Amino acid sequence: MKGERKPDSWYRQSGVIAVRTKDGAPQVLLVTSAGGKRWVIPKGIVEDGHTPASSAAKEAWEEAGISGRISRRMIGRYRYEKWNGFCTVLVYRLDVEEIHRSWPEAHVRRRKWLSLAAAAKRVGDPVLAQLILDAFPKGARA
Repeated sequence: MKGERKPDSWYRQSGVIAVRTKDGAPQVLLVTSAGGKRWVIPKGIVEDGHTPASSAAKEAWEEAGISGRISRRMIGRYRYEKWNGFCTVLVYRLDVEEIHRSWPEAHVRRRKWLSLAAAAKRVGDPVLAQLILDAFPKGARA
């Protein structure tokens, strides 16, 4: 049923703040939600047999068509409401090394590179916005 609570494992998620430097300026990649109405980071349920970091890297490939070097340490977490409960998302930095032309969810998602400030403004969640701003050390920001 639509309003039904999901299994507890669905509320444990992980995601990436995908970063690159272009022309000396740091950028973050956001994707649209599956419905196309919101801009979000690539994220999803931590799958069996995966660490949160490896699951986050897998989501980055599936939702955004990117791959690269995932941080070993979590850079933070945030919560959001979904499925009659609250999902906790463990967030990792992904230094993007490859941007693929096609990817599994290309038919339902758009992706866009933004400055740190623009990405933080687009996501709407203040905790996630701060994680985006903190993805680059202050001295590395343009």
